[in-house]
Amino acid sequence: MATVIKAQRNPKDYEGLKPVWCPGCGDFGVLNALKKVLADLNIDPKDIALVTGIGCSSQISSFLKAYAFHGVHGRLLPVATAIKLMNPHLTVIGAGGDGDGYAIGLSHFLHAVRRNVDITYIVMNNQVYGLTKGQASPTAAFGFVTTSTPQGTRERDVDGVKLALAAGATFVARGFSGDVPQLVRLFKEALQHPGFALVDVLSPCVTYNRVNTYDWFRENILNLDEDPEYDPTDRVKVLTKIMTLDRIPTGLIFKDPSSKPYSRLLLKDPDNPPALEELRVRPELAELQEQFV
Repeated sequence: MATVIKAQRNPKDYEGLKPVWCPGCGDFGVLNALKKVLADLNIDPKDIALVTGIGCSSQISSFLKAYAFHGVHGRLLPVATAIKLMNPHLTVIGAGGDGDGYAIGLSHFLHAVRRNVDITYIVMNNQVYGLTKGQASPTAAFGFVTTSTPQGTRERDVDGVKLALAAGATFVARGFSGDVPQLVRLFKEALQHPGFALVDVLSPCVTYNRVNTYDWFRENILNLDEDPEYDPTDRVKVLTKIMTLDRIPTGLIFKDPSSKPYSRLLLKDPDNPPALEELRVRPELAELQEQFV
């Protein structure tokens, strides 16, 4: 039998509609890095399910060539979970903003973390609600002045990376839109991780956030990938380190090498699972069902 060789794809194969983000928006870096990774991994667009919420960043579902579901505020993770469990063959990616994921979607975020469903969640974090004219988001620092907090916010900020670690996430990373090569590495490792993978991306809003600019981030981040002594596999040490840093950590922050995704734990024999990629939802639905409890 002749061997079928799949042609190597390139980033242009994943181009969707022309992006309408503001010139200079950090989300361009996320889109470009994601297209590069999908091409490197040679994933067919028809085998990708991209689920997004509401906000500027969630428009990425229109700008990437893949099957897409544009949901409602904070609800993208339940949809992504259902898609992955119903068809484990798909590469499922969730993408949204910090307001969508760490405010109204926070409960779903924590439950997706604890279930360890095999999906990659990209949060484009810009500290504001850009689509609705720049109000303070949950990640805005104390005292941050916006259209909704003209006297400065009086709330402490939410850190999705710390929350994920405390909730038991098996893969946690943080990138910066000003460093696309780093995003490529992190996205690639996240997509290949067997379980829930969070990649929080510092993605400047050039229109409504004049504080957390590209230059500001370059001066205030600490790339843990450059520390040869840093161990991203020890959760306790990781939490201790990032809780005491005076700068924002980026890079691969934590990875559990023994991670088992939720879909595998649902199998009747989780230690000896069949090759999930060989199972198909249709027409062999019965074959798929009989493997699960």
